Amino acid sequence: MKKMVSIVTLSLIVFGANAFADAKKGEELFKAKCSTCHITTRPSDINKLIAPPAMGITMHVKMKYPNENDFQNFVVDYVLNPSATKALCMPQTVKRFGVMPSQKGNVSEDELKDIADYLYKTFAKGGNLQKRHQMMMQRMHQGGGMGQGHGGGMGRGGM
Repeated sequence: MKKMVSIVTLSLIVFGANAFADAKKGEELFKAKCSTCHITTRPSDINKLIAPPAMGITMHVKMKYPNENDFQNFVVDYVLNPSATKALCMPQTVKRFGVMPSQKGNVSEDELKDIADYLYKTFAKGGNLQKRHQMMMQRMHQGGGMGQGHGGGMGRGGM
């Protein structure tokens, strides 16, 4: 019995270490391939954004594809073959930033899977995403924006 417990414990440690390494790899790939346009923090001035923040994108994709595998498949497909009909952001977001240019040749499918894993595990965690989205939109329409001091954030440890 002790031997079986040890094997299970060791398996959990190895699996946990591999999951952490995969998320770290995705984070590094995001920094190298995506962060030129997409920020990973709350914007202090939304007028300076050149593309939607990672947390917002993740929230919208998770609302449509809450399953991790479906989320990953969407990210891979959209980044390599983007179109306005596939876009999941709000229409005014697409109007403001346009459709993302295809990243074919800049990022591989395997790299995108790691990036999607990082996004899925890092942003828009827990809770009712639809409700949080509605609250965020109310704040923006009331002039509260997404700046500091509103709590219930969308970044690490928030949503």
